Amino acid sequence: MYRLIEKLHLDRYLSSKLILCIDLAVSFVASTAALLLAELFVATLAPIVEFALYWLSGSVIFSGIWFYLLRTHHSVIRHSSLREIGRFALAVVGKEFLLFLGMWFWPEMTFTWPQAIALLSLDGMISLCFLILLRVMMVVSYDVLKKRMRSRRQRLNVLVYGTSDKSVAQVTRLLNSTHYQVIGFLTYGPRLKDHMISDCRVVYFETQEQVEYLKEQLDLDAILFATNDEAQNEQERLIRYCVESNIKVLIAPPIDEVIDGKLMRQSIREIKIEDLLGRPEIKISMEEIIANFRGKTIMVTGAAGSIGSELCRQLATFGVKELILFDNAETPMHNIRLELEERFGNLKFTPIIGDVRQKARLDFAFRQYRPQVVFHAAAYKHVPLMEENPCEAVYVNVAGSRNVADKCIEYDVEKMVMISTDKAVNPTNIMGCTKRLAEIYVQSLGLAIEQGKIKGKTKFVTTRFGNVLGSNGSVIPRFREQIAKGGPVTVTHPEITRFFMTIPEACRLVMEAATMTSGNQIFVFDMGESVKIAHLAERMIKLAGFVPNQDIMIEFTGLRPGEKLYEEVLSNAENTLATDHDRIRIAKVREYDYEEVCHATTQMEEMAEKVIIPEMVRLMKRTVPEFKSKNSRFEEFDVEIENENR
Repeated sequence: MYRLIEKLHLDRYLSSKLILCIDLAVSFVASTAALLLAELFVATLAPIVEFALYWLSGSVIFSGIWFYLLRTHHSVIRHSSLREIGRFALAVVGKEFLLFLGMWFWPEMTFTWPQAIALLSLDGMISLCFLILLRVMMVVSYDVLKKRMRSRRQRLNVLVYGTSDKSVAQVTRLLNSTHYQVIGFLTYGPRLKDHMISDCRVVYFETQEQVEYLKEQLDLDAILFATNDEAQNEQERLIRYCVESNIKVLIAPPIDEVIDGKLMRQSIREIKIEDLLGRPEIKISMEEIIANFRGKTIMVTGAAGSIGSELCRQLATFGVKELILFDNAETPMHNIRLELEERFGNLKFTPIIGDVRQKARLDFAFRQYRPQVVFHAAAYKHVPLMEENPCEAVYVNVAGSRNVADKCIEYDVEKMVMISTDKAVNPTNIMGCTKRLAEIYVQSLGLAIEQGKIKGKTKFVTTRFGNVLGSNGSVIPRFREQIAKGGPVTVTHPEITRFFMTIPEACRLVMEAATMTSGNQIFVFDMGESVKIAHLAERMIKLAGFVPNQDIMIEFTGLRPGEKLYEEVLSNAENTLATDHDRIRIAKVREYDYEEVCHATTQMEEMAEKVIIPEMVRLMKRTVPEFKSKNSRFEEFDVEIENENR
């Protein structure tokens, strides 16, 4: 129905010729009614057939003459006013005058002039009333249709995918929604055909043609998935059909955050590529994690970044005693502060503008707030930038991590959890090597405590991530911007692949690692299959409703400095040990002597401060022998060191 109404183009004005024809038809109907009433109540009009032909043809012709002269058909009906009524009255009077003249010369008139005047008066009143009533009805109908169309456009007709408990729950969830109207459930195959669930019928699909048929028959606007897993399972079938049929694909985030009785994550949104790239979600015991952090003072460095801010959001729901946010980025810190104030009114938290390179500022934060657990997420992470600015990479990622770890020892922090990266495994760039050096320092410090060489009680744990979907500066936001600008989408190499994980999933991994650690471990986890970046670009273009390499081009720009085609697999049996969790493992890494590491990192920090790049990079390669530069100006140092070791 609404598809038909939309085709009427209600925002356009009706043709003046069409209005004239409608008015003439109304005049004809009015004169017919007047003639019948006169025959019944006024006089016997004989011969009736001949007079009726004259009367009705004259009514149409004379009405047309006056309508044309007074231009009544040129007025816009939806904007009719009293002026238009006056012109209609004048046109009707003119018609009746011409009919009167015709009756004057009618040779066989069998009724008196008072009867003729009564007929003309009756015809005039009925004609004017009908014309005015038509205008009123058209204006009212137009307003009703516009109102319904406006309401229709505000509420999308939605089919919920599947019939699971979570899918059925969406009906109740959207019962009073002003944006979505659930019109049924959608399943693959006819098994539940014609069934009713929660007063909504079940429809099915098997082909794209059936999806297009449902769109037309049900005025379908969108398909709603209740879970990410269902969306991932249908990405090559139903989601592809929807994209090609111009049907929106929506996803309902789980209702899993309740703060002060308010549901915090309940907004339905259009599906993103991030929702389709993950694996089946890693199952983690949140009860145990929450118990581990409840009532404690927690510090997060890099708290305004992608990982740090999500850590803060999750920790805010755990009943922590106080949350200390430490970051040097003013505007992002301001934004996360406003968000926490709005969403978590009872949370006690303190934002501190500071840099992990500044020991005095770190000392103030630790001395003032005495954190019991520290999550260290502050780091420089962009590979090409760090390849061009190696001293800053060392200063932040190595010296900064060392400063945080040292303060944890000094102020008796229970645990320090350091965020690392898969690029620390057999690093091929400066950024990956600095993260490996940070891992080495933290782990060697923990071992020195265990061996009684250094006094302290802090347990150190490291977690290695793959690429985080949607993080600041990552490939997906970049592709999204390029698609919005009409392309081209730039990919470095046709064969380049990466592992991906979601930000919330990464943060839950951090929490789990902090809970299950016995100290001095590097945790990694099964990241599933790697994703070819060129395929990712194609899927994002299709999700945006375009055709790759037709509407939006994909261009290959060449590998950047320090970049490699394939990331290392983090969790195979050869390089990891099993844990109680089947998806989380412990990396097998070489153990370093703390004194040697401390000496090497001190030298690197001094060189970084003085910007002595060649010697600093050589020392990095000697300290981390597996660091072999790729597509980088530092490759020549690998040859030098190999010659030294012969």
